[in-house]
Amino acid sequence: MKNFITRALTGIVFVAVLISAIYIHSYYFLVVFGLITGLTLWEFYGLTLHQVQTPLNRLFCALGGSYLFAASFCYTHDLTGRWIFLPYLLFLLITLIAPLYEKGGDPLKRWTVTLFGQLYCAGSFSLLNQLTSVTGYPGEIVHIPYFALALFVLIWLNDTGAYCVGSLMGKHRLFERISPKKSWEGFGGGLLFALLASQVFAYLLPSYSALQWIGLAIVVVVFGTWGDLIESLLKRQLGIKDSGHVLPGHGGMLDRFDSVLLAIPAAYIYIELFIRN
Repeated sequence: MKNFITRALTGIVFVAVLISAIYIHSYYFLVVFGLITGLTLWEFYGLTLHQVQTPLNRLFCALGGSYLFAASFCYTHDLTGRWIFLPYLLFLLITLIAPLYEKGGDPLKRWTVTLFGQLYCAGSFSLLNQLTSVTGYPGEIVHIPYFALALFVLIWLNDTGAYCVGSLMGKHRLFERISPKKSWEGFGGGLLFALLASQVFAYLLPSYSALQWIGLAIVVVVFGTWGDLIESLLKRQLGIKDSGHVLPGHGGMLDRFDSVLLAIPAAYIYIELFIRN
């Protein structure tokens, strides 16, 4: 019961912080998701870089990813020019050069782990800025919350539906080699929950058709499921159960955002091709 209460309270605070960050103010969004990007990278490098030693500092790598998110925010909202990305390009150059000055080890693994973390975490979160902005006047922030909100709500309801249905009637394994507990029945339950939620968004935002929202729900569920499986594969490779303990009762940052990290770029592609086009 104590663990359930801890998990419930953490979940409530977690959801409240994310929703408020998406809705309240664009600068609050910048701070919260910039921090989330940095914490996710800090956790990722803590799990991986102790196995693949690197001359680059863990904090340096985490700050590099947070900078990319902040730079993307400023550029997307026309607050600055393309030069804002130059420090991040310098960070990438340092990443490539650093192994030259350390003897031994495996430079290829070091480059792979460092750059994969940037792509996997910082690259994905940075695309959230594309989902929450529209072109306005130079120097003017035009923040639109509904696509980002829809993405997170669809992910949460998919997880809830998959857990409930999978626990009650899950018999056919979805991907037993990676995640033995996931079932096709759970996948169908999560998809059903997400499809129902998509019609609520269609009702609240009639400027986009019900079919467009259905398509977004399917994309988010499919790629969110793959994102969950990718993190499960990562943890299997590292021999760990949870990615961290920063969220009491919920594990680490990667555990909470695993589905989102793949759903964000997939949703962005879909929205650009079939909604905003």
